[in-house]
Amino acid sequence: MKRLMMAFGMPLDSTSSAPMQREDRIHARQAWSRYEAYRSGHRQGAAYQLSTNNPFADWDISDRYAHRSSFDQARAEAHRQGAHVVLSLIKKAIFEGLIP
Repeated sequence: MKRLMMAFGMPLDSTSSAPMQREDRIHARQAWSRYEAYRSGHRQGAAYQLSTNNPFADWDISDRYAHRSSFDQARAEAHRQGAHVVLSLIKKAIFEGLIP
């Protein structure tokens, strides 16, 4: 998703390649909504919309270390579908030349 945000104008620090703005140094839950700030301001952005329903809204960074028994199938499926949506947009952006 951050690769798309970069294509839509998210500035990066030239020395570290990290996002320049602190509010862009985020994980999946926050990136879903932050993405919109860049997408909506780009002339090609209309073709790359995400659902307003964030499938990662229940995700926390600490979940990376949680045992898989902490997650039920429905939650995992929602995350998988969200990742698939983003992957589809990235593939589209590559195909259309938005991402080199």
